[in-house]
Amino acid sequence: MKLNYYPDTDSLYIDLSEKVSTESQEISEGVVVDYDSEGNIVGLDIDNASKKLNLSELVITKMPIVSQKITV
Repeated sequence: MKLNYYPDTDSLYIDLSEKVSTESQEISEGVVVDYDSEGNIVGLDIDNASKKLNLSELVITKMPIVSQKITV
């Protein structure tokens, strides 16, 4: 899973899979879910993310993470 924030557009993309998105559906104003060819969710795109989310803090609880990488 990858979290990508784009400050120039104030959008957050949550990449849940390495599979290619073949279909997208807006589920709420400015929130789009991307699906693969089998109908599985592969990502979420959130417009105006700083207005909808607290981007100053990331809390990860009880995740079976083998490795983590933080880049700036």
